[in-house]
Amino acid sequence: MSNNFALIMAGGVGSRFWPVSRTSFPKQFLDILGTGQSLLQTTFNRFKKIVPVENIYILTNEIYRSLVKEHLPELSEHQIICEPVMRNTAPCIAYGTAKIRKINTNANIVVAPSDHLILDTENFVETINKALDASEKYDCLITLGIKPSRPDTGYGYIQYSDELLCEDLHKVRTFTEKPNLEIAETFLASGDFLWNSGIFVWSANSINAAFDKFLPDMNEIFKEGEKHYNTESESAYIQAGFQKCVNISIDYGIMEKANNVYVMPADFGWSDLGTWASVYELSDKDYVGNAVTNKEKVMMYNSSNCMVNVPKGKMVILEGLHDYIVVESNDTLLICPRKNEQHVKEIVADVKQKFGQEYI
Repeated sequence: MSNNFALIMAGGVGSRFWPVSRTSFPKQFLDILGTGQSLLQTTFNRFKKIVPVENIYILTNEIYRSLVKEHLPELSEHQIICEPVMRNTAPCIAYGTAKIRKINTNANIVVAPSDHLILDTENFVETINKALDASEKYDCLITLGIKPSRPDTGYGYIQYSDELLCEDLHKVRTFTEKPNLEIAETFLASGDFLWNSGIFVWSANSINAAFDKFLPDMNEIFKEGEKHYNTESESAYIQAGFQKCVNISIDYGIMEKANNVYVMPADFGWSDLGTWASVYELSDKDYVGNAVTNKEKVMMYNSSNCMVNVPKGKMVILEGLHDYIVVESNDTLLICPRKNEQHVKEIVADVKQKFGQEYI
């Protein structure tokens, strides 16, 4: 039996891809890049090259259970782990880890988001396997770091030292969340910073020990739940247990506090597809830099470097527009300068406050 498992996180609402990504149908279930597969399906198929299908678990929200089953029909019911309320990444990872440890106490686990782009699958598989081998040998918490190609302000950064646990595993010095441009430029120039990919590798025992040390109350909740897992009482127990969990990310809750955190530099054509600008960078463009989906009825005059995503058959005429995002979906039109794309999350919050859930 393989000791390697994957936890794929698929519970987010993808608000920065609004209005195409909505609470009822978030971006992990969309074919954002026009590949014929949703981002979740693409991620799942990538991990099938690393761990057995029966060892792949999906962490999601209860409201997305049926969507996950629709997109990944080969999963059994117990492989879809649902949080009843959204409490950030630490509680759902603690829950998933506890369920896996009940099955296999020697488990090594890779935790990854469901909505990232990986261009070089072969390199990705090789990197993850190398990290899983290290997690089996050492008591360590591994995060994958991507060599930055630009001073991006939308990513978190990891500073690493020359201290090595083994080949390619550097001791982490600091984590920095989404710096401003000036600081990001400094990070890039220093040469010892990587983008935080949000992909983690560890043994079930190492991460359990970290939860016990840094988030003991949370750890106790899921430890007590062991007798309920994969029984009829699991849902009721988790419903009550999640309400008691603090809303905290795995980065803040554990990774920034533990002293056995290491980063493995990686280069496999990664993008977190976090914003429309990231999709723009990856899209085919015309000779003046416009990236247009469903372009049959989109006409552009004296316009350049725009990202245009509108419903099929929609007539759109743009005149004199440069460096803009134009997106329409679900009776909502968003027109926003590309340089302000990080504000979309705030816009969504304002729309929700003014109009309720109707457009969210």
